[in-house]
Amino acid sequence: MTTQRIVLPHKKFRGWGLRLLILAVYLYVGVLVLAPITALVNGALQNGLPSFLAALNTPEFWQSFSLSLQIALGVVVIQAILGSITAWVIVRHSFRGKALFNAVIDVPFAISPVVVGYMLLLVFGRNGMLNPVLSALDFQVAFALPGIFLATLFVSLPFMVREMIPVIQNLDRAQELAASTLGASRWTTFWRVIFPGLRTALLYGVALTMARAMGEFGAVLVIGGGVQGRTATTTMYIFHALEERQYVEAYTAAIVLGLGSVLIVSLADLLRHRTQH
Repeated sequence: MTTQRIVLPHKKFRGWGLRLLILAVYLYVGVLVLAPITALVNGALQNGLPSFLAALNTPEFWQSFSLSLQIALGVVVIQAILGSITAWVIVRHSFRGKALFNAVIDVPFAISPVVVGYMLLLVFGRNGMLNPVLSALDFQVAFALPGIFLATLFVSLPFMVREMIPVIQNLDRAQELAASTLGASRWTTFWRVIFPGLRTALLYGVALTMARAMGEFGAVLVIGGGVQGRTATTTMYIFHALEERQYVEAYTAAIVLGLGSVLIVSLADLLRHRTQH
């Protein structure tokens, strides 16, 4: 009786095949990520380190960066609270229209940020639906900070919710029932039993939301107008610097913004890795 040797599928990728696959992955990531970063660094340092440091110390840049940071922090606080509650309701409760509501959460992924800005103008602009009410209250949304804040809230909506939903689904309900049986209050059950399981997902959702909020451009440009000193965020500063051919200033601001976002996400990923291991 002859026996046939069985070759496992993964063994086909050993040797040169596996090396080729890894090379393709490196090229893919390198072209999309590392090449633009290298170009930014070269552009920022094209006139030497003194020009880079001078661009880094301009008051306009730090004013725009401060505005971006303030808006991002406010958005993160709201998304951390309301986004987590939204995820909890979707997972733990049944209600009419739940499937549609769950799908609506992903709308910001599908709509262009520029379109988002125009939609907000149709609602809050000079000829918008709510303009009579806003005029009566003497409250400005379009081309002001509230408009930028709403636009950033909209585009960053899915990140916290989508990060929290699978974690909430995997929570051990038996531990919650046991805590309740032992007489623990709902608040105690939440902090002692539920929250420890959500903490890592919450931190990662915060990091993704923060990075997305700091880098928003299209919606902020349309609804905010990029008025220097009022509604000019860091992305607006970069845009205006490029228009005025102040390339070193634009590249320097882009490096700071990019490194900040990468650092935030990397720290969150490190925390997640340490928690899981």
